[in-house]
Amino acid sequence: MNQTYAVVAVAFVVLATVLIGALGLRISRTTSDFYVASRTVRPALNAAAISGEYLSAASFLGIAGLVLLQGPGMLWYPVGYTAGYLVLLVLVAAPLRRSGAYTLSDFAEARLESATVRRLASLFVAGIGWLYLLPQLQGAGLTLEILTGAPDWVGGLVVAFVVTGAVAAGGMRSITFVQAFQYWLKLTALLVPALFLAAAWAGDDAPRARFDAPAVFHEHTVVQIDDTVRVDLGQPLSLDVTGTVDGARYDGERLALGEGTHRIEAGTELGFPRGAEVPERATSGTDPASWSQPLAGGRDGYQLYATYGLILATFLGTMGLPHVAVRFYTSPNGRAARRTTLVVLGLIGAFYLLPPVYGALGRIYAPELALTGAADAAVLVLPDRMLGGVAGDLLGALLAGGAFAAFLSTASGLTMSVAGVLTQDVLPSRGVRHFRLATVAAMAVPLAVSVFASHVPVADAVGLAFAVSASSLCPLLVLGIWWRRLTPPGAAAGLVAGGGAALTAVMATRAGLAPEGWAHTLMAWPAVWSVPLGFLTMVLVSLATPRYIPSGADAILARLHLPEDLVAGPKPHGTTGHGPEGPKPPATQRQGTTESAEATSGRPPWQP
Repeated sequence: MNQTYAVVAVAFVVLATVLIGALGLRISRTTSDFYVASRTVRPALNAAAISGEYLSAASFLGIAGLVLLQGPGMLWYPVGYTAGYLVLLVLVAAPLRRSGAYTLSDFAEARLESATVRRLASLFVAGIGWLYLLPQLQGAGLTLEILTGAPDWVGGLVVAFVVTGAVAAGGMRSITFVQAFQYWLKLTALLVPALFLAAAWAGDDAPRARFDAPAVFHEHTVVQIDDTVRVDLGQPLSLDVTGTVDGARYDGERLALGEGTHRIEAGTELGFPRGAEVPERATSGTDPASWSQPLAGGRDGYQLYATYGLILATFLGTMGLPHVAVRFYTSPNGRAARRTTLVVLGLIGAFYLLPPVYGALGRIYAPELALTGAADAAVLVLPDRMLGGVAGDLLGALLAGGAFAAFLSTASGLTMSVAGVLTQDVLPSRGVRHFRLATVAAMAVPLAVSVFASHVPVADAVGLAFAVSASSLCPLLVLGIWWRRLTPPGAAAGLVAGGGAALTAVMATRAGLAPEGWAHTLMAWPAVWSVPLGFLTMVLVSLATPRYIPSGADAILARLHLPEDLVAGPKPHGTTGHGPEGPKPPATQRQGTTESAEATSGRPPWQP
């Protein structure tokens, strides 16, 4: 791939992000502008922005990598990402908007009148946000490393710098325009190359036109194994080995491997002759990659459990993702929030038709990526593999720009949501200046972790964030919106039990502390048990503490479920009439002189 083209494409995306973000600096005047764009974002623009931030590195690179690894059986995975918006549409979107909150923490305190629940919600918002930010930064590092040969930390640093500047400059107003632009850029970046690549695949000179045929190396290929893997061979294979295979050490020797399963240690270098079939990664036992192909006949139950765990996590975790939830606070009213969700379903559904195309082509033209641990790079290398020349370079540059837009847009939304929580719950003031300080802190933590953490496939890492979200904030939102008898002790206990258990299990697994067998599987994909644990704990503890039901529960529930015109009182002087939040503090003057009254009064934003 021509590095110059790729660098120019990435530079264009970065420059466009900065310039559009600067627009937010010109039009953001109040604290409400920074947090929720003064609740004036219309459905079409809001849906594009939500789609832009939701379609992250896992969508752009990760799904294609999973299809490359496991084949068409992985097509259920993006369905979970999309279907989560159906649950959000039915249960959460409109009531969450009517709450008048700025963040999920605001909603928790408004509904339960408890500072303790608010602080716990803030901890989970920050934790989920940072867990989700990590693969964005690592994915950016992988992209720049492939494109330019730069160290893997450079891409994360670029994303961190650009996102911090854009969010700090204009807050929600700024990133709304940025993310809407980036959605259409990502869609174009995947669609245009896919058309050319599909045409090349269908051509007479394609090396192989059957997706289900055995993958072979079309030239002598040296593969570096980064992580210990087990491979299945359907027939004997001779290859050159430098490293450890099946416990024996080899130094550039020719080795004949028989049929069956073989263990290849990390750091081993394999030289495959031309025409050799690509070994398939074994999917038995507790192989970390085996979760993604259970429905094709796994016999031990591990894979089947893991798949259902991920389905449940993606289906219920969407509503609790902080960067998704905060978007609905920007809608003018509940009806607009529902319309926004419907448009989002169409936009992300259209997008998810494309990554599987790259995964399918990757199995044909770049199958060795399954062994190197770089399956996420399939999207980026295919134009050069299939087309080459100037056409391959230009299409590769377009994909590189789209991939970087994916990192920037998702990282912007996550940084915005985490910074909002830090501003309101950690820093002494809720003003714009403190919001900008919180933006730096919100990005600094995952950036520091990304430098030291080992690389995790982006789809896997995002799945972990979904599991924690589904186990903590999902029960809080569903029960808080639809069950009057939820109490602060019940909500706090459920957050700690469900979310805390999921987070502990996930982190222990990533640290290599989980034992083999079912214990590993249960900890690696905890949603099957942690989501019911969160819901059940909230219900049982709430039933045991009925005297703690908030005195204003009936009033806030009426506000969440009744149409806005039935609950909104007379508009005070100076309000715009947008939204159901009732009386608002006086509008601010210009940024940097006098901030909004809600930022300095110390009152929660839903209180008059």
